[in-house]
Amino acid sequence: MHKGRTVTYTLHAHLVVTPTYRRGPFTDEILRRCEEVIRDVCTDFGAELREFNGERDHVHLLVHYPSKVAISQLGGSFKGVSVRRLRQEFPASIRKYLWGEHLWSPTYFAASCGGAPPAIIKEYIENQKRPS
Repeated sequence: MHKGRTVTYTLHAHLVVTPTYRRGPFTDEILRRCEEVIRDVCTDFGAELREFNGERDHVHLLVHYPSKVAISQLGGSFKGVSVRRLRQEFPASIRKYLWGEHLWSPTYFAASCGGAPPAIIKEYIENQKRPS
């Protein structure tokens, strides 16, 4: 749980990001560097990368983020910063997977997670003592 001046929050998102056309550029070394870059981006946003893993053609992130940050903004920064760094550091490996200058697909999956399941929250709200 984190507190701001006017808010107390605990926001987690599960993100899945894929390269363009799910072509698989990732090796263990590239994934390790990608994790470091994304961890740095999270820090810049006041967020925390809680978990990271991937396969040859996609990555999974579990991010704890502040209420003032839009998840779309965070995801866009992940993709923008990581493609620049990976192109600089692994030019031969990454170049063949670029579509124009883009590595990442413009789409991604995001799901909120953590806390009580929606059914429990729905029941809690339904059972509030509404004034007559």
